[in-house]
Amino acid sequence: MNCLRAIAFSLSFFLVGMVGPIQAQLQMNFYANSCPNAEKIVQDFVSNHISNAPSLAAALIRMHFHDCFVRGCDGSVLINSTSGNAERDATPNLTVRGFGFIDAIKTVLEAQCPGIVSCADIIALASRDAVVFTGGPNWSVPTGRRDGRISNASEALANIPPPTSNITNLQTLFANQGLDLKDLVLLSGAHTIGVSHCSSFTNRLYNFTGRGDQDPALDGAYAANLKSRKCPSLNDNKTIVEMDPGSRKTFDLSYYQLVLKRRGLFQSDSALTTNPTTLSNINRILTGSVESFFSEFAKSMEKMGRINVKTGSAGVVRRQCSVANS
Repeated sequence: MNCLRAIAFSLSFFLVGMVGPIQAQLQMNFYANSCPNAEKIVQDFVSNHISNAPSLAAALIRMHFHDCFVRGCDGSVLINSTSGNAERDATPNLTVRGFGFIDAIKTVLEAQCPGIVSCADIIALASRDAVVFTGGPNWSVPTGRRDGRISNASEALANIPPPTSNITNLQTLFANQGLDLKDLVLLSGAHTIGVSHCSSFTNRLYNFTGRGDQDPALDGAYAANLKSRKCPSLNDNKTIVEMDPGSRKTFDLSYYQLVLKRRGLFQSDSALTTNPTTLSNINRILTGSVESFFSEFAKSMEKMGRINVKTGSAGVVRRQCSVANS
């Protein structure tokens, strides 16, 4: 009998280990007893402010993505550093927006339920709500994430996929987080909303291989338009450009259409056409409905939102999102 129990315990332990880093002890309505209005407070705050700043939807979903790819979805992207070596000081995060918005939500929640709702959960909830309020897909956000206290710029640089990524780099960085090529294609679909700084792609226009050349994978007419009307020089780091021209405020399928026309803004967008699996997924999405895309996108967002989360005693609830030891 003892032997059987030992075998059962060992098997249970093995199966838990097989679940992998992306799974987590999260649950729907985690704050139902400790802070019953938590999710409504976040939702109402987003609803009251998103009309004045609709571009925040893209900004917050990007923040959520960048947070989850470094030490998991633990709110560490929000931490300030006096020495300039926190995640938000890393190159990929220098153009991330929405920090003040998350801080403002946190202030309201702290007034209602001090020390209860994590900054990590606020990012997850607010990014979903902002996308929904701008007409995008809805997805389930189980809560119970705890906050981390470690935030390193070097880890952000190493783990967040840069816009200059080729398909090999993208596949590796996504696989490191338990995400596959289908998730890569679906999550890239968030590029249907929002804008980018010229500095994220001007190498494709002016110096692709270091010889003053243009990326041959970029449509020539589109490149010419970007040069003449948007980004007049390689060193332009202030001008912003729509990632999905003419449709940047609408969560739809046009991003994928542009990618197939060689008009994806980033090298990482173009890279999706260089792999048979990712290309097949793009074509499959385009033959389906927007509703089907929304449903699939939601599943990948839910999956991303569980990456390496801290729960229970594994993390803390920071009272100030920007302060590690608050």
